[in-house]
Order: sequence, then structure tokens, then C-alpha cells
Amino acid sequence: MNPEDFIQSSPELKNPFFSNQILQGILKSTLSQDLYKTLFSALETFGKCIIEEVHPLGLLAERNPPIHIPYTSWGKRCDTIETHKSWEQLKDFSAKQGLVADGYERSFGEYSRIVQMSKLFLFHPSSAFYKCLLAMTDGAAKVFELYGQNDDIFKKAMKHLTSRDPEIFWTSGQWMTEKTGGSDVSETSTIATPNKDHYLLSGIKWFSSATTSEMTLALARLPEAPKGSRGLSLFYIPVRDNHGELNGITVRRLKDKLGTRALPTAELTLNKTKSWLIGEPNKGVKTVATMLNITRLYNSICAVGQMDRALHLLKNYSHSRIVFNKPLSQQPLFINVFTKMNCQLYASASLTFEVARLLGKEETHQANSDEKYLLRLLTPITKLFTAKQSVTVTSEALESFGGAGYIEDTEIPVLLRDAQVFPIWEGATNVLSLDVLRVMKDPQAYTAFHQVLNKKINALSKNHEKPMAHLQNYLNLMSQFINTHQTETLEFLQMTSRTLAWKMAELYASILMFEHAKNSQDPHLNSLAHIWSQQIYFDLNPQQIRQTLELKPYLI
Repeated sequence: MNPEDFIQSSPELKNPFFSNQILQGILKSTLSQDLYKTLFSALETFGKCIIEEVHPLGLLAERNPPIHIPYTSWGKRCDTIETHKSWEQLKDFSAKQGLVADGYERSFGEYSRIVQMSKLFLFHPSSAFYKCLLAMTDGAAKVFELYGQNDDIFKKAMKHLTSRDPEIFWTSGQWMTEKTGGSDVSETSTIATPNKDHYLLSGIKWFSSATTSEMTLALARLPEAPKGSRGLSLFYIPVRDNHGELNGITVRRLKDKLGTRALPTAELTLNKTKSWLIGEPNKGVKTVATMLNITRLYNSICAVGQMDRALHLLKNYSHSRIVFNKPLSQQPLFINVFTKMNCQLYASASLTFEVARLLGKEETHQANSDEKYLLRLLTPITKLFTAKQSVTVTSEALESFGGAGYIEDTEIPVLLRDAQVFPIWEGATNVLSLDVLRVMKDPQAYTAFHQVLNKKINALSKNHEKPMAHLQNYLNLMSQFINTHQTETLEFLQMTSRTLAWKMAELYASILMFEHAKNSQDPHLNSLAHIWSQQIYFDLNPQQIRQTLELKPYLI
């Protein structure tokens, strides 16, 4: 055959739910038989919508990024941010499908968050990162649910945020980051001045996503408030006033980002921006933590969805790509690498749906004490773990496509460019590791972790004696490390926190993988669980930490 006549077939995107063994296995394991059947049918239809409706819109939005128009033709400041019509169509789809509403209607009781996350798992990779708006919208709705029930302004906003009607549905932003402080919000310099029944905010927000949303939440400091994070309050801001004009907001510029290019992210000046206090004064960090727990779950499920999409395309491609006289899918080394990536995906998905399950129980007042501690502990652990795994898996998948994986118009590089944001948004890995350390200041948090895993290991030991013995030893070594070193210096504990959080994720995920394989009776998932368990070890070395501390004066 003439080489010029050869055309490599492109990877085909098929219904992302139909043959998704990992997602189906987790749902079958977690839900009742009747609910699983109902959801299976709904997600099969939803997956078809992703292919036929969402994916074409996502491609259009990605190819037509937002544009900032600072002035009208006659010189009036307008700060219009133009987005492609596909961006608005993604909003309409999100509303109609109840991607936020599912979490608040709670039609499926304690499993409502699992249903919601299943849809987001499928929706996100085709949506040009529209999930970012949905995450912050859901987070804002959660804040209003807990802190805004006695205020008509907040109740009205809540109805918009959770509506299924595209004409009524609002999205929300989350404007926290400033030049003086990103993850460290204690340096927030935006000032909130009391003005009758509301406040006027003035300051600069350096990184403000979802700038085209109808509302946002923002941190600011009241006059005479204490310095640091204890002096911050949370405020509700309508982006536009009753006349449709920006509410004291100037768009300084749009951010030129590595990825998430369809998503409008801006640097803003607030100049006497009208706002309303949410919750108690000077309790903003505590109040906004409610939002962060939701957005971190979204970050996790979308990181998992990103991995799944990369592997979905790679699997399809591997059957048509001929290398060394046979399909890539039959090459032993590729099979080994692809299996490892599936283990990482299965571990990440198992953890994420566990957090969704626990959140659903808490929201329906069915969570016991251990489950509440686990939810608080696992949320940052899962976010940091899934985010890093997503970067690793999408990078490995891109490499497996060879040169085609590096060419933008194959639509493969965008998976890696976008994945890079997962470890940064909603708390970078180090920030989340320190959050885990804070949670574990309460001994009951790790006690709950240990007791729950101990119980799960005992239940699985009958059918999986050897791997459970290994995982029991892993758990014992972890508990021994924590008990032995809990009185170490803060510097020592902080240096161990990242590795410890990762090890906790590895272990919890491993046990969940066996649980789902058993409950779903899926031999494929059982094999992945065994392979994963054989490659994880508790090897946190205190001597290495001390040596690192000794090197500090020479390295930094």
C-alpha cells in the first residue's frame, strides 16, 4: 500500500456509560437492585445525550473561547464578556438535566449525591469544563441551605441555583483569590463597608472563575475585624444590578490559562459592590468551608471522569492502531500499562463515590458519628489523590497515542492541559494535606478511619485472605506510625502529612475496590483490586523526614 494512501482511523467516542464496567460495578455494589436498574436505564439515555448533544457543544465552546470587550463603540465602559452560544446551551442542558437540582431535590434519598455524581462523571469530559460553574453553583446552594433559610434574598437565590428551568436557573461564582493570598486567604484585603441593610465591597479579586454567572460568593474583611483568617466574612454578590449593569465590578482582564480555555476566568476590581453578609461576621472561613466540601467533591468526580475519557479513547484507538505487525491492544507492554491506568481509575472512582455516599447520608440525617468524621477526613484526601492521579493517567494516555497525542487538533492534548488544574483548584495538594492534619487533631477522626477499615477487612477476609492480611498489616503499620509520632514537632508532622494522606487514600481505595468487586460479582474489577493491592505499601520513613529537615538550611 502506498503510504500516502494510509489514513489512521481516529478514536471513536461511544456512549460513555454503556460499556463502563467501573462505573457500573460501583453503582451495582452501592445501590439497591431496583434503584440500580432504574439508574442504569437513565444513565444509558444520559450517555446518549452526551454523545449527541453535549460533546458537539463542548467542542464549539473550546474552539471559541470568551472575549473581553472593555468599552462600547462610543467609549463607555461596559466590560462585556462574550461567550459562544454553545456555552449558554451547556447551561440550558445542565438545568434541564438537574445536574445541580439532583443534589437538593433528593428524589433518591441518601443516594441522591451518587446519582448526581454519576451524571457529572459522564458530563464533565465533554462539557469544556462547564462543571466549574456547576461546582460553585452547588457549593453556593449548600451555603444558602445551611445559612440562608431565614433571609428572603438568599431563599430567592437558592431557588434560582437549584432550578431545572433554563429561564430561571442561575450559576454562581466563587471569588476568593487575591494577589496577596491564594490558598492563604488570611491575607484577603477586600474591605466590606456597612451601608444600611447591606455592605459595599472594595478590593481586587485576582482569579475569579465563572465571571459570567448571575451571582457569586466572596470573602472580605469588615472594618475593625481581626487580622488573619479569623477576621473574614462571607458575602453574597449579585453580579448585575436591577438595571442590568455590573454591580460595581470592573473586569481588568481575562486570564490566559494553560487549560480550561472555554471557561471565563477574570481579574476583577470591586468598587463599592453591593453585597449581603452570609452567616456570622468574622466566620467567613467556617461558612465557606461548606462550599469547599462540595466543590472538592466535584473536583474529584471530574478528575475521575477525565481519566475515564482518556482511557475510553485510548482503548478504542488501541484496537485500530497497528504497531509491529499487530494491534496496539495486543502488545504485552501496552496491556500492562493500560491495566495499571485502569487500577488508578478504579481506585479514584471508588474513593469519590464513597465521599458522595457519605455526603448523601449526612444530608439526609442518616450518617452516624464515624461516617461524619470519615466524610470530613476523606473529602480532602480524595480530592488530592484523584487530582494527582488524573494528571498521571491522562499524561500516560497521551503518550500512548504517540505523536498524535501531542497534536492539538486531535483533541487529545486538551485532556492533559485541563487535568493540570485539578491539583490546583479548591486547594493544592500541600494545602489539602495540612487540612487532613487539622482534621486529625481530633483523635476520633483517625479512630473512625481505623475502625471502619478494620470492620471492612474482617468482612472481606473470608474470600480474600491473602490480600486482606496485607491490607490489615498496612493499616496496623499506619496506626502504629500515627500513635508513635503524634507528639512530634509541628514541622515534622507537616512534612509527613502529604505522604500520610496519600497512603490513607491508597489503603481506603484498595478495600473499597475489593468490596465493589465482591458486591457486583465482577471478575474484571476483582482482578484490578488484586493488582492494586499488590503494589501499595506503607513505607513512610521517619528517618527520611528527619534527614530532610537537616538538609533544609542547605536546600532552601
